[in-house]
Amino acid sequence: MSHIPKHIGIIMDGNRRWAKERGLSSGDGHAAGAENLSKIIEACAKRGVKTVTIYAFSTENFQKRSRKEIATLFGLLGVWLQRKSKEMKDRGVFLAFLGDLSKLPERLQHKINHTVEILKDNERIKCNVLMNYGGRPEIVNAFKEIVKKGIVADEINEELIEQHLYTKGQCDPDLMIRTGGEMRLSNFLIWQLSYSELYFTDTYWPDFNEVELDKALAEYARRERRLGGNVVTT
Repeated sequence: MSHIPKHIGIIMDGNRRWAKERGLSSGDGHAAGAENLSKIIEACAKRGVKTVTIYAFSTENFQKRSRKEIATLFGLLGVWLQRKSKEMKDRGVFLAFLGDLSKLPERLQHKINHTVEILKDNERIKCNVLMNYGGRPEIVNAFKEIVKKGIVADEINEELIEQHLYTKGQCDPDLMIRTGGEMRLSNFLIWQLSYSELYFTDTYWPDFNEVELDKALAEYARRERRLGGNVVTT
């Protein structure tokens, strides 16, 4: 395909339902999803995608998920970082964590910082991992930072707000993929997705393989993008 999105955002949904249908625990589903993430990052890199942003853990997860499941998710992330850091380094993956990381366990924060440091010089593909993230809190945080700087209302514009988002300096996603059959954004990059193409699939995240990725890319290539009323053929 000649038209590949530079930046793809992914809501990795369906891990628990995937596990339930197989008589497995939710932890097993999340483990399968974590294993699949490495495969999809590499598949995106091979196809020329430059940035992938994944929704790993939302601000709402702290309230809606049980303590046991949250501990399982954090544990899986720590194991994933430890097991995959060398592989990601060899494959040229640059890793960034965006969100309010201060509420994460200190041990996990240390593993995150250590892995990010190891991969800081990689340039083949960038993976943004959204942890304790919400689109609305991100915008609120941006305005707080602007106010702290003493910037008056008349000086605030879209460009200034974008400079204070977690994704500052990055291009917005061209394509957003959500697996698992749900058709909503769930507070995912709500500022950045204003002009993105949206793609929804019933496939659960652990089953979202290269074939499913190519379906999403083929659909993206068929669409005419309209950015603020201007048509951009992809």
